[in-house]
Amino acid sequence: MSAQGAMTASAREIQAVDASEQADRIAAAVSAVPGVVALHGGMFGEVGTYLPGRRVPGVRLGLGFTEIHVSISFEAPVRETANRVRAAVAAIVPGPVDVTVEDVIPLTPAVPVEWDARERQ
Repeated sequence: MSAQGAMTASAREIQAVDASEQADRIAAAVSAVPGVVALHGGMFGEVGTYLPGRRVPGVRLGLGFTEIHVSISFEAPVRETANRVRAAVAAIVPGPVDVTVEDVIPLTPAVPVEWDARERQ
């Protein structure tokens, strides 16, 4: 491998630190958007930035693009909230930002329904 093509260990460490800081900054910015309840790791937990010893769910940093997956509150307007998320992330990273609303969460928890199994027989 040529000297230009080889990445030194220190260069990899710098790149990992940059990705870590960037993912954390993005997660904080997204979490501060009104209507966002949480970052969402995807249906099978596949969406995230994998870092040494940890993972930032809901933030996928690609080469030239960024994906954000969120859960929003039921009361939040979906498109407006997604646009705010996109704008918050675009202020941090260059390139396109794709936002996926994975779930809509009610602010008040659902009331459990009590039922008697004998009534169903």
